[in-house]
Amino acid sequence: MTVPLWLWIATIGGLLALIALDLVIVDRKPHEVTTGEAARWVIFYVSCAVLFGAGVWFFAGHDPGVEFFTGYITEYSLSVDNLFIFMIIMASFKVPAIHQHRVLLVGILLALAFRSVFIAVGAALIAQFVWVFFLFGAILVWTAVSMLRGKGEDEEYHENAVTRQVRKFAPVTDDYHGHHYTVKLNGKRMITPMLLVIVAIGSADLLFAVDSIPAIFGITQEAFLVFTANAFALMGLRQLYFLLGGLVTKLVYLTYGLAVILAFIGAKLFLHALHEYHVVPDWLDINNWISLGVIIVVLTVTTVASLAKARRDERKQVAA
Repeated sequence: MTVPLWLWIATIGGLLALIALDLVIVDRKPHEVTTGEAARWVIFYVSCAVLFGAGVWFFAGHDPGVEFFTGYITEYSLSVDNLFIFMIIMASFKVPAIHQHRVLLVGILLALAFRSVFIAVGAALIAQFVWVFFLFGAILVWTAVSMLRGKGEDEEYHENAVTRQVRKFAPVTDDYHGHHYTVKLNGKRMITPMLLVIVAIGSADLLFAVDSIPAIFGITQEAFLVFTANAFALMGLRQLYFLLGGLVTKLVYLTYGLAVILAFIGAKLFLHALHEYHVVPDWLDINNWISLGVIIVVLTVTTVASLAKARRDERKQVAA
């Protein structure tokens, strides 16, 4: 798949235009995002991703089209699991409801910038070294095992090194001052919790990228598709945060499903590397139609099972 420079520029320009539209319409006047508003924006961003994928399918062929949709679904599903961490961070910093949209918007923009660097490095390594597929596969399998081992542990937010360093850089005010990131109090410049929580959200995504970037490279090695799938997934993530709300906590089996998906893609990466070294036959190199089918089936089963369990638990509580 050959992607000319003008297409990269046009794509990035289009994504920036979508962000600007969001800023003008949603964030112009800080307010608490309603469920209906969030639902409309989720539909809008998913529709944009579908239209973009259809364009890739039409102009580049069905293989890149399938790769984009598979990567987008994978990234979006991994992002849903990360929403719970975002909820914990928001609660820990006591972010007012009217400012949560801006926090997520700026935090996710930082995350996309960081991920772009990871994508560029990953694409360069994959182009030069086949053994990188073994490394990425091992990361995914280890992450899958870690997710299963950590399931059921109490989730509590602990500030990471980046957030702690920001605290050392300048004193932090006790209260929020609108959407300002810094304020001057008693002649002294101070940062507000608004800036701190944005740093927390953006830096937390660096940990999420450790599994999501290798996962999508297990689906496609086209840097353009990897970047756009990540961009559309992240851009729709903040509205999904407001839409799902407490529903995220009901998806109790989602972590198991994501662990299965990561392990599957990890195995796919191992097989692909062995295929490149001509160790295994061609039929063992899993194609993206199979990958797409496995991902959709696993997500559907875990979601349905989670919601069914939530209903059973609610009925038991009512009966009690």
